[in-house]
Amino acid sequence: MWIFGFSINVLTLLAIVLATGLVVDDGIVVTENIYKKVEEGMTPIEAAIKGSNEIFFAVISISITLAAVFLPVIFLEGFVGRLFREFGIVIGAAVLISAFVSLTLTPMLNAYLMKPGKQKHSKFYEVTERYFVKMNTIYASSLRDFMQKKWLSFPILIVCLVMIGLFFSLLKKETAPYDDRSSLNVSVTAPEGASYDYMDRFMGELTDLINDSIPEKKVSLIITSPGFGSSSVNSGRANISLVDPSQRERTQQEIADDLTRWTKSIENVRANVSQTPTIAVNRRGGMPIQYIIQAPNFEKLKEKIPEFMAEAESNPVFANTDLDLKFNKPEIYVTIDRDKAKSLGVSVLDVAQTLQLSLSGQRFGYFMMNGKQYQVIGQFDKKDRDTPMDLKSIFVKNDAGQLIQMDNLVTTEEQSSPPQLYHNNRYMSATVSASLAPGMSMNDGIDAMESIKEKVLDETFTTDLGGESRDFVESSSNTLFAFGLALLLIFLILAAQFESFIDPFVIILTVPMAVAGALFSLWLFGQTWNIFSQIGTIMLIGLVTKNGILIVEFANQLREEGMPKHEAILKAAESRLRPILMTSLTIALGALPIALSLGAASTSRIGMGVVIIGGTMFSLVLTLFVIPAIYLMWSREKKHRPEFDKIDSYEKA
Repeated sequence: MWIFGFSINVLTLLAIVLATGLVVDDGIVVTENIYKKVEEGMTPIEAAIKGSNEIFFAVISISITLAAVFLPVIFLEGFVGRLFREFGIVIGAAVLISAFVSLTLTPMLNAYLMKPGKQKHSKFYEVTERYFVKMNTIYASSLRDFMQKKWLSFPILIVCLVMIGLFFSLLKKETAPYDDRSSLNVSVTAPEGASYDYMDRFMGELTDLINDSIPEKKVSLIITSPGFGSSSVNSGRANISLVDPSQRERTQQEIADDLTRWTKSIENVRANVSQTPTIAVNRRGGMPIQYIIQAPNFEKLKEKIPEFMAEAESNPVFANTDLDLKFNKPEIYVTIDRDKAKSLGVSVLDVAQTLQLSLSGQRFGYFMMNGKQYQVIGQFDKKDRDTPMDLKSIFVKNDAGQLIQMDNLVTTEEQSSPPQLYHNNRYMSATVSASLAPGMSMNDGIDAMESIKEKVLDETFTTDLGGESRDFVESSSNTLFAFGLALLLIFLILAAQFESFIDPFVIILTVPMAVAGALFSLWLFGQTWNIFSQIGTIMLIGLVTKNGILIVEFANQLREEGMPKHEAILKAAESRLRPILMTSLTIALGALPIALSLGAASTSRIGMGVVIIGGTMFSLVLTLFVIPAIYLMWSREKKHRPEFDKIDSYEKA
């Protein structure tokens, strides 16, 4: 972290937590193999040399594949790459350092700390060892039976692929779950033209609603007409601070859902309840769904927007909808009869100046009275400019000094127009914003907008996404690309190391089993498919291929020594059972604090922990049977290498 200039933050600490379960894996594999050699009668030094040499290739393969998983994540563009670059580098560096230590320091320490001959066992070992021996026996017997029906491995893989498709479609999808930060925001917008007094009265009613319905609040700040970047008086905001989660029965999400239902019933005012996003990228909040409609001209937008908004407001997926291009700014369109004005001696400039002086409220200067300064405002009294008809009662002087009533010169038409126009990608645009109804996900909202688009808009319109919905689509596409690239990288690395395309493919088959278990675990525990669970799934590629590498690599060693393929894979699977169980358990326990959401505002990372634990354990059970069976069917014959016959004498020398 110091070399790369990283700080201690949430993501680097998350990487360190996960690394605690990963860095011990290599040490476990090496130590277990050395211990086994000592138990067989070797001296500690001989056991350290032979045991580490025997496992050297597997440790290197495991570490490189696990580190390579994060290469696509590190070099990703967009906010996903920026967000997880530190996370990936920290874990990758920790794994590589762990491999170096396991192949250098660990054998040396074992050689000098282990006692020759039979080791003295603790009471815990004596109590538990018979169960491990029995488990080994049961596994060996079960594996031999499974090998008689090895074709069953293909239906198992097909079931895993079906599970991936099924549970992926069932899972709710979002950028990141909201952390319970004990904070809620309510933004309120009244119709255009609403007065300050109107808004102030409503914000008072909102204050009473919050006080009555949210006893868990600690502080509430109600602001009328905040003017965040705008001078309009038809808006307000409420910031609600809640007591700590341990002191209330309802979660922040439940309180937000209840408040959304209460505010949705309010007429004439639009209220949106929002929570602080867990991941905010170059944004200042807003509703989660922001759907941008682009049209070649303003008239097309004006024609289709009302119909689109009517469909969105009636859609049950959305709790509230809003539009930035509002046609609700009242105005009076004045048309001057130029011919008639000319005949009466009135110029267009005279008409414009008279209207400006009478109605604009323009400041002309200041005057002093009793030591105080006052503004000079030019406009009629309020009772003389209260209705549109009052405009025609204004008089203007002609060239002869006569007063001519405006009614003789102009016609008026009441219209509404947007306060401002918007552009996106050089097109006229309007952004439809929406908050999600309770129980709905980001993916549901985007799909609903797309279905409305197909129903309402024609081919001249184009659409885009903004805000949190854009982040969601970007993160989904980026992580899918990273997943595929990581899979390809691992396959190529293993192909180079094993000098074969068959063995790496057999090892890669652990991945669909792990992903099926990960998605099933997310669904079982009510989690969503989000950026954290996606990164956890990418990690699984490196974590679960470890089991396949241990089995396949040792089976290849035995076959190169002359053992038949069937016996080699059975012996390899049986002898590697214990290190596989221990390393899988350490990975799961390392991710357990994340899955349990230990700590404040850590609920967003639960998905990552659930994915790692569920995927690792689900894959563990199937890998121990499926990988040996596939290996037996697909692996090619290995040539016997005579140099293995001399390995013992070489090591002793």
